[in-house]
Amino acid sequence: MPSTQFTVHTTLAPSEVLALFTDFGPDRTKSWPNVDEAHFKVHGSGEDWAEVTEGTKMGWERERYSWDAAAGTVTIETLDSNLWGTGSGWRYQLTPAGDGTDVHVTLNRVGKSVTGKVIGALIPVAGSRALAKQFRTVLGRAEH
Repeated sequence: MPSTQFTVHTTLAPSEVLALFTDFGPDRTKSWPNVDEAHFKVHGSGEDWAEVTEGTKMGWERERYSWDAAAGTVTIETLDSNLWGTGSGWRYQLTPAGDGTDVHVTLNRVGKSVTGKVIGALIPVAGSRALAKQFRTVLGRAEH
């Protein structure tokens, strides 16, 4: 299973990072570059979970988000996708650090389609660099 891990730092407090990651309102597509309006839908949500479809024409996922504010964790399980199969998902660990938060990201992917398998093969090679850059951009926008 292709996977990668990386850590990014933000000056946002852990509670602010959690709020950014779990805000499924209409502005989500403005915060996250890999989510467009045509591929974003909230199917249901509760106090510490949400089931959403998000992505783009190239790659979309129906996911279940679960979070624990006290533990500083957000877990995302892929339920359905045009690229990714069972066992795919994300895990974020939010740790207070200095002037803000260290966000440790773990990504696991199981390719379901040919495209998913090709992209999955690149994740261990370039995934952490590319994804860390994207996370820094998203967090940087939220800092202002």
